[in-house]
Amino acid sequence: MLILGIDPGSRITGFGVINVVGARNEYVASGCIRIKGDELPDRLRQVYEGVTQIIEQYCPQEMAIEQVFMAKNADSALKLGQARGVAIVAGANCDLPVHEYAARKVKQSVVGKGSADKVQVQHMVASILKLPGLPQADAADALAIALCHAHTRNSLVAMAGARGHTRNGRWR
Repeated sequence: MLILGIDPGSRITGFGVINVVGARNEYVASGCIRIKGDELPDRLRQVYEGVTQIIEQYCPQEMAIEQVFMAKNADSALKLGQARGVAIVAGANCDLPVHEYAARKVKQSVVGKGSADKVQVQHMVASILKLPGLPQADAADALAIALCHAHTRNSLVAMAGARGHTRNGRWR
């Protein structure tokens, strides 16, 4: 299963694509959509078009995106929320299930502590995916979001399987 992770931003939107094969996660691609211009509507259009292009290129089955956290600057949080919104719409328009994760949960899932910094996330993402070097920070965050979704998905599947079936085929 291919999972697209998105780290939204109104200036730089990171993306990461991983392939989940059982419990193994394989790197497929990552990078950044670099947004040009000063007009917010145009920047949001670029985020939408960039995410749509990535979806069309890699054909992921699911998308995971970081939830907005409340920043010190309300204007920045609002712009981030709008960029996040257009990225979600791009996924929804391509019929992708979209899953949302808090930044602390992503860091906890990948690094082991919710207060991890960007460098720690970069190192762990590179280690988990066996990358030859460190990915750019926004791309590493997007890969971490995809990995968090893969871990969450695998945990839910394992829990469902642990319940098992009875002889009549019903869940117990």
